Amino acid sequence: MDSEREPFRVVIVDDDQLVRLALRLVIDGEPDLTVVAEAADGDAAVTVVDEQRPDVVLMDIRMPGRDGLSATRELLTRPAPPRVLMLTTFDSDDMVLGALRAGALGFVLKDTPPARILDAVRTVADGNPVLSPAATARVIAAATGPQSSETRRSSREAARKQLSALTERELDTARAIADGLGNPEIAERLNISIATVKAHTGNLFAKLAVENRVQIALLVRDAEE
Repeated sequence: MDSEREPFRVVIVDDDQLVRLALRLVIDGEPDLTVVAEAADGDAAVTVVDEQRPDVVLMDIRMPGRDGLSATRELLTRPAPPRVLMLTTFDSDDMVLGALRAGALGFVLKDTPPARILDAVRTVADGNPVLSPAATARVIAAATGPQSSETRRSSREAARKQLSALTERELDTARAIADGLGNPEIAERLNISIATVKAHTGNLFAKLAVENRVQIALLVRDAEE
């Protein structure tokens, strides 16, 4: 990290005080990160984020009262929203899916080793998603649950309209992302360089107005249902 840069400001949101304490101890032990506030529910999260203007919010999904998904949706409508990293036990894939659709940059399991949580916070603070291919595939699978025919039709039409702006190679890249492939695997499948994969992915972010690879994958799945 650049020694001249101020530490990334973090807000921790979790209804479990012990979880908040543990996360604070881990994060505040790093010179490039600092916890500026905590909250125990979604309403308090919105309030403290508006007051503190953090770089990153570590947001629990399931909390009494207003849950993390609702709070995330509101925060991400702000003109200059924080980067949101969801905390989950993976028994709530449907809510993770909703958060990612809204623009959260990723998610980590609560039992993730501290060093990996720190890496995830830094990655999200820099504006990059925290989504492994395996995790992406699992969340995408949660999107294939039962829906009404009208909902499926509406989602399919909207997704196809967005994807129509892509070139053939960009669409191939988007489909590979939807299959949960990382950049090396996409490069191998399409017989192109990793640099070209990154270029295509950057174009996907811009053309589709998405924040992360899961949102790309969801559009592809919606279009093909």
